[in-house]
Amino acid sequence: MTTIYIPRDTTTISLGADKLADEIVNFAADKQLELSIIRNGSRGLYWLEPMIEIETSAGRIAYGPVMIEDINYLMTSVMASASANVYTDHPLYLGLTEDIPYLRDQQRLTFARVGIIDPLSIEHFLQHGGFQGLKHALTKRPAEIVVDITDSGLRGRGGAAFPTGIKWQTVLLTESDQKYIVCNADEGDSGTFADRMIMESDPFSLIEGMIIAGLAVGATRGYIYLREEYRLAQQVLEQAIHVAEEHHYLGEQVHGSGHEFRLEVRMGAGAYICGEETALLDSLEGKRGMVRTKPPVPAVAGLFGKPTVVNNVLSLATVPVILARGSQFYKDYGLGRSRGTIPLQLAGNVRHAGLVEVAFGISLRRLVTYFGGGTRTGKPIKAIQVGGPLGAYLPTAQWDTPLDYEAFTDIGAILGHGGVVVFDDTVDMAEQAQFAMEFCAIESCGKCTPCRIGSTRGVEVLEKIRQGTQREKNSQLLIDLCETMELGSLCAMGGMTPFPVLSAFNNFREDFFQSLERDGEI
Repeated sequence: MTTIYIPRDTTTISLGADKLADEIVNFAADKQLELSIIRNGSRGLYWLEPMIEIETSAGRIAYGPVMIEDINYLMTSVMASASANVYTDHPLYLGLTEDIPYLRDQQRLTFARVGIIDPLSIEHFLQHGGFQGLKHALTKRPAEIVVDITDSGLRGRGGAAFPTGIKWQTVLLTESDQKYIVCNADEGDSGTFADRMIMESDPFSLIEGMIIAGLAVGATRGYIYLREEYRLAQQVLEQAIHVAEEHHYLGEQVHGSGHEFRLEVRMGAGAYICGEETALLDSLEGKRGMVRTKPPVPAVAGLFGKPTVVNNVLSLATVPVILARGSQFYKDYGLGRSRGTIPLQLAGNVRHAGLVEVAFGISLRRLVTYFGGGTRTGKPIKAIQVGGPLGAYLPTAQWDTPLDYEAFTDIGAILGHGGVVVFDDTVDMAEQAQFAMEFCAIESCGKCTPCRIGSTRGVEVLEKIRQGTQREKNSQLLIDLCETMELGSLCAMGGMTPFPVLSAFNNFREDFFQSLERDGEI
């Protein structure tokens, strides 16, 4: 029997993967063929999706991108190839999946199973090392688990890069009758999809990480806060939680250990501000999502006033690897204080859009040119935005900066959630700067004046600069306004909006005045 893998994540479904699966089933019925179809997740090579894989004695062979009209010829070729054990004679043939350079040259730890297993098969998960981290965690005392996470150097992958071990240690040492683990799955940054890929393609890794976090700090309840747009992720997670409960990994007895841990999915309304941990907690409590003043920090008084670990999807999904293979194994990847690997999402005007997981230290230039393949249009790259809509626009002089939290801080940039959006030389950076201010004005929770009022005034000032109204005066006003927002805002919403605005203004100033120059006004 021939086994065929067809992905089923949101992106591949939008590209026709479900229709492909139906067409292959119909083809097999017409030809009276015995096929086993497994709906795996995408491997993240999105420019090749829908990409199907055929199980062979040599490994999985990939074909893509596959369209409906390709099915008859492709399947006829595949069945003939299966008989002869030769698969090279089809134009969509990509070779052994693992040998595709885009995949071969990555270091996948967090995403080791993504695209390989059936997301809802706990048997597949176990066969590929699943719950090994939990197995090791159950042999340790809570403090020992926290030490493992601390020693690994794991930092928050959601954007703040706060050391995970310190957060866990604080919750562990805070006395309370109830503690919580909250997964921040409110993936709202432009050009990001890594969280969604984990949840849709390897949900048990997230569940395992949250269980381990619960064991480490003494929490018995967990919540996954998911944005409203991620309906397939919700469906997959809820099914996976049910399966985990049936196999006694969740509930009163975690794998017969005597430890309790229960997990729920909660849907948010899609407000960008709820990616900030305290606004998320307010929303989770049924309130309007607004930033809380600190202290107290959530680790001391979080959900319902109780000690709470709030971690991103990628942080929690990485925890099992550390417990299974040891803190030193994970720490051996990366450089400086940025240890382990970072999942990067290539989007925008890029030829090879997709997910790349590599050790910290790779340069932005190599990432975009080698993995990304340059621009989709073939035009020169003008700017790269890293870290979502609040990240800086980086000019070519900064592309050799290693992807490292401290190195990016030194140039006034952020890594954030690892979103990398590419722009070619047709982009108007003045327009991008204004978009950043408008985004802040729309998405601000409104609690603090620098963010609420500053972003609105910022849009007005940028419009005046672009129109040539008192150019010098308004340019200085923009700089002063950005300084006020950065220093005075309660959270990163207002505090980081100056990053894209000033990076565009300082590095691409010609775009702010080019229309005036064309009209002879300057």
